[in-house]
Amino acid sequence: MYSLLAALTFFTRLPFWKIAELPKESYKRVVTFWPLTGWLTGGVMCAVYWIMAQMFNPIIAAVFAIVSRLFVTGALHEDGLADFFDGMGGGTTRSRTLAIMKDSHIGTYGVIGLILYFLLATLFIADIGFINVIYVIAVLIAGDAWSKFCAGQIINFLPYARKEEEAKNKTIYNRMSTTDIIISFITGSLPLLLLPPALLPAAAAPVMVSGIIILYLRRRLGGYTGDCCGALFLMCELSFYITAGLLVNHSS
Repeated sequence: MYSLLAALTFFTRLPFWKIAELPKESYKRVVTFWPLTGWLTGGVMCAVYWIMAQMFNPIIAAVFAIVSRLFVTGALHEDGLADFFDGMGGGTTRSRTLAIMKDSHIGTYGVIGLILYFLLATLFIADIGFINVIYVIAVLIAGDAWSKFCAGQIINFLPYARKEEEAKNKTIYNRMSTTDIIISFITGSLPLLLLPPALLPAAAAPVMVSGIIILYLRRRLGGYTGDCCGALFLMCELSFYITAGLLVNHSS
């Protein structure tokens, strides 16, 4: 299972790379196992939230939960979100947009995008926590894994927008085979079973957001980049939190 180990190595900053030396080809299938890494990162968030909720109010617990994943992933996806907003906000042409997204410096649009993401994610997680702490645990792990499955479909619908040698990690992901899609779907959807029935409709939000962003990128860039993958995941996850929060408040 080199590809699974490659996914854990690529999508986290934990020392999985020490287990074995991985061939470059194994990194081409990491998106298939992206939802499974969500079990780890979402599980860390759940554990931290639960511990912090015993000592602090839900807002502080939510902040600690979000920060814990930043440490585990090295802010990989958040970096992509910032680059995505900088590119889409500052680029007027396809080539200019791609150039801005590749620039490691963060701009105004990236800063604003990150502030809005963290603010909304924290408030909606906390809002659910004020009503039911157990619901938060289910939402965090289900939202992480399911949103990664939804975001991962971008590689099946769009080509890579740059040449392989221009990619930040020098790797272009393979499109998923039927088997890969099944693996990704099962690992992404299983945590949804932890949700109470009233919150299950929240699973539709990441599907819709993913579809809209993929269509937008097809028109704007004619493809995707690694930054687009990370940004799409966080936007899918945020839509899951917002919808779950609305459902919790409606049913309470």
